[in-house]
Amino acid sequence: MLTLHDTELTPRARRILDCVDLERGLVPLSIYNNPDVYQLELRRVFARSWVFLAHETEIPNPGDYVLRYIGEDPFIVVRDYAGQVHALFDSCRHRGTQLCRADRGNAAEFRCPYHGWTYRNDGQLTAVPNKDAAYPGMDETDWGLLQVPHLATYRGLIFASADPNAPSLDEHLGDFKWYLDLNLGLDEEGMEVLGQPHRWRISADWKSGSENFCGDGYHIQTLHRSLLETGLASPGPPGESQHAHITGCNGHAMAIRRTNLESTFFWGYPKDLVDGFTGPDLTRAQLEVAKHSMIHTGLVFPNLGFLHAISTNDPKRQPISLLVMFQFQPKGPGAIEAWSWTLVPKRASQSHKERAYQVVVATHSPAGAFEQDDVVVWEAIARPARSVFAETAGVQLNFQMGLQSVSQAKPILDWPGPGIAYDTYLEEGIQRTFLQRWLLEVSRPA
Repeated sequence: MLTLHDTELTPRARRILDCVDLERGLVPLSIYNNPDVYQLELRRVFARSWVFLAHETEIPNPGDYVLRYIGEDPFIVVRDYAGQVHALFDSCRHRGTQLCRADRGNAAEFRCPYHGWTYRNDGQLTAVPNKDAAYPGMDETDWGLLQVPHLATYRGLIFASADPNAPSLDEHLGDFKWYLDLNLGLDEEGMEVLGQPHRWRISADWKSGSENFCGDGYHIQTLHRSLLETGLASPGPPGESQHAHITGCNGHAMAIRRTNLESTFFWGYPKDLVDGFTGPDLTRAQLEVAKHSMIHTGLVFPNLGFLHAISTNDPKRQPISLLVMFQFQPKGPGAIEAWSWTLVPKRASQSHKERAYQVVVATHSPAGAFEQDDVVVWEAIARPARSVFAETAGVQLNFQMGLQSVSQAKPILDWPGPGIAYDTYLEEGIQRTFLQRWLLEVSRPA
């Protein structure tokens, strides 16, 4: 348990954060819908972390752009005519008006609708109406759009950090790159995003989504039971399976389910794709883990989740492998906008891509069967979390599953990857490792 003496903390936030005791697996309910805690998160988690913005295949051509967010702050992610990617703060330097009127498009320049200041797609100011009379001494090079201090890419994922003093993306991802490589680096041609991300509003806290995608297998048997019974969720290949819950990766987390069968599985991808899964820069150990993988659920701190699995939109049709990325955008205390992207190997056939997209729409989109289940319970966390009783009574939640004193979870001694892998989905060390990083960040003064 931390005892906080940060003078920037409000008394209300300090009382709540002082009650987080992850060594005992105790978490105050109030952290999931408290305005003071939320403001700390915007300034200390999102404004300092590396946050996912886009996939390179969303802006393949010069001039392509998408509007994305760091916390609640809007940025234009754009590829200029030299091929370089920028993240431009979406605010005119004259009166601050947002420039983007569309979530995506292709533009050589961005023109402010208020007074007409115009910026090239690399952010440089190029035109000011009546400049000679209105601003005769202006140096236009001083008034370009502000750019995010740090921008970097890993395996096609574009991340940014608004903190000038942030460590490198390589340091932020650390050992967790081993697991990203498994999911994104098997095919030499890489992965691509299909269509635009689906988006939907949820009256819940962003941490509920992040915790879930750390790897919460415990809820499947209850919350998603109807999907198993109807055949919309695939139990995977016959035979027993092995579980590995990966902790100890600096707040990132991963849950892996593998088949015990000797035959190759690779999330159920078709043979024509599997034959090309050479993983040109992966180790033999990484390839072996991927070879027997059925389901991967993971989180890149703070709010990028992903699911690599096999699923279907029709129990009468063959399940199909799919990779879905999720982001839980904070939109206020107890409010998020969830985004989901469908990724497939670039080499996949057109029919595979079309079916994968259809299955994601039916399962992991605003109307998706899985997401409708999840939304109900996440919103039902946020409602009591904002209550006066939760705060004044100090209501604590039980995050103790997997603690040595209350669990039979054991480390897998011969696990080939980084972090500590536990041998069961009946443990919450992956949620605690996320919350440990979260607590470290919200408790760290400027």
